[in-house]
Amino acid sequence: MTNPATSRPSIAKLVGRDGFAFVHDAEMRGALEANGLGEWDRFAASWDDLGLDTYMADGGRYRRRRHAVFAATPQGIARRPHQPHYQSRDYNMLNGGIARWFEPVTEAVEAMPAFTAILRTCQRVFDTLSPEVPEWEVEVHQFRIEAQPGKEGRPTPEGMHRDGVDWVLVLLVRRENIASGETTIHDLDRRMLGSFTLTRPMDAAWVDDSRVFHGVTPVEPREPEAPAFRDVLVVTFRRTVAATA
Repeated sequence: MTNPATSRPSIAKLVGRDGFAFVHDAEMRGALEANGLGEWDRFAASWDDLGLDTYMADGGRYRRRRHAVFAATPQGIARRPHQPHYQSRDYNMLNGGIARWFEPVTEAVEAMPAFTAILRTCQRVFDTLSPEVPEWEVEVHQFRIEAQPGKEGRPTPEGMHRDGVDWVLVLLVRRENIASGETTIHDLDRRMLGSFTLTRPMDAAWVDDSRVFHGVTPVEPREPEAPAFRDVLVVTFRRTVAATA
């Protein structure tokens, strides 16, 4: 008899085959532990110290975030000087077309074993999928989406979209008192390929940004009097200009 636990394709094979993968928390934890996962609770607590995203063109004040940029090469992963996040309006009709400066991911978070394990895991998966790329530009976003009674929080306010990168990881850190937040995946003709909800810490969505659109439905509080939020880490890998020349 085949053991499903050992016969399941690797993350890289799933993404290469389907253009995306939903990886449950236990499998994701195993991948992260192989790359040095540690101090997860301290890492998750850092989401309590994010700055307000004031760039929301829909007028919302429901998103908090921090941002950082790294370079990933065979020699390792190194942080780049702090810089703005930019997307063209081709990829983000709501907030694109401007340089958006967010508060940086703190040096304390950067040094945490959980953080470095996530970046190493991404590099191994994406190097497997694109072995010809010598250097990646890596952007890291800590997001908290807050919901209040009568005021939904929108994890993807730009709607179904692509990010304008090569590869994307969306890793759930925490869900507190929220309903919904369903991730949907569509092909380039907008036909649905799959849907799932990140519900447990370390549930993850891996995405081939060149092949699929992704989006997340708004979240709302279950108990109106209690804090309600969705914390995720988003990591994107894009081949550098030198790598595409």
